[in-house]
Amino acid sequence: MNAIFEQTLLELEKTQNEFWNISRETGNFLNMLVKIGKYKSGLEIGTSNGYSGLWLGEAFKENKGKLCTIEFWEKRQCIARENFKKCEVAEVIEPVIGSGVDILQRWERPLDFVFLDANKAQYIEFFNLIDKHLIKGGVITADNITSHPEKVKPFVEAIQSDEKYQTQILDLPAGLLVAYKIRD
Repeated sequence: MNAIFEQTLLELEKTQNEFWNISRETGNFLNMLVKIGKYKSGLEIGTSNGYSGLWLGEAFKENKGKLCTIEFWEKRQCIARENFKKCEVAEVIEPVIGSGVDILQRWERPLDFVFLDANKAQYIEFFNLIDKHLIKGGVITADNITSHPEKVKPFVEAIQSDEKYQTQILDLPAGLLVAYKIRD
């Protein structure tokens, strides 16, 4: 990562609570996971100011892949777009404004990596819509599993009981669920 990239991350970390950003540890882990899995077709639900998208975008750029990132609030998406340009990952990121559920209802592309970090109560809806698009060998990750346990409970119970997935909750700040799709 270059100096501009690192400086931008540091600037965004100062507003972490205001924009509900993931931790640096979580960002670094997701970046490594995308690289290790050589994922090329990613989806993020919950762009905010682009902090997690920078981590993911850098990994997808290295993998010669693409990331679609969905944000409900246009103002946040505008901030994110500027951060993507500044850090030279804009060419691999497709920012979309709108409701994650609405966009997923029209989704038609296969996915190999998904990161959920939006309305926690909607994780279960996101999962039900994403499952048919996630290829075997793909991964769903979800933030705020331990920080918002009641809101994400239906999602966690559904994915942990789904025999198509192998799951693990990691003790990263806010809790990160990682689910590997072992079969279609």
